[in-house]
Amino acid sequence: MKYFILILYLILSIIFPTSTLSNDEVISKLQSGGNIVFIRHALAPGNGDPDNIDLNDCNTQRNLSKTGIDQSKKIGLFFEKNNIPIDKVLSSEWCRCKDTAKYAFKYFQTFKGLNSFYDEKFYKFKKSQLKNLRKYINEWNGTKNLILVTHYVVISEMLNIGVSSGEIVVINKNYNIIGSIDTY
Repeated sequence: MKYFILILYLILSIIFPTSTLSNDEVISKLQSGGNIVFIRHALAPGNGDPDNIDLNDCNTQRNLSKTGIDQSKKIGLFFEKNNIPIDKVLSSEWCRCKDTAKYAFKYFQTFKGLNSFYDEKFYKFKKSQLKNLRKYINEWNGTKNLILVTHYVVISEMLNIGVSSGEIVVINKNYNIIGSIDTY
């Protein structure tokens, strides 16, 4: 039985490699540009959103806490301190993502492909959103870094990994994970 588990582990580690670069190596890759950077919105306590959610009214959504605002600023300082070039910052239309982008980078645009589909109300948009997001990434040809501020479910679906609030995940154009940096 133990040999079966060992063989299974070896097979899974080949199919699903978990090794990523060190923080210094990830920073070096980011400084070189040409990467896609997924950022899960900063800390917004709770789970999901109220039933009466209105994307045009932040009072109807789960929002960043004070810790989440500070975490967002820390994300921005990370990019600034390390001289990481940014081509464009795109954000989900949810206020917690827009606020993360605003506090971290100041300037951003919203992109529906990054919206959450966690709640049943929005799940019907999942397939078209992911298709549009993949299309955008595949057509992007910037020499700096593309920043995508989004939700756990989007990152999980796109990259098959789980992330914590404010976590930065860097990938290349082939969707290979270069590494991640936890900002909490």
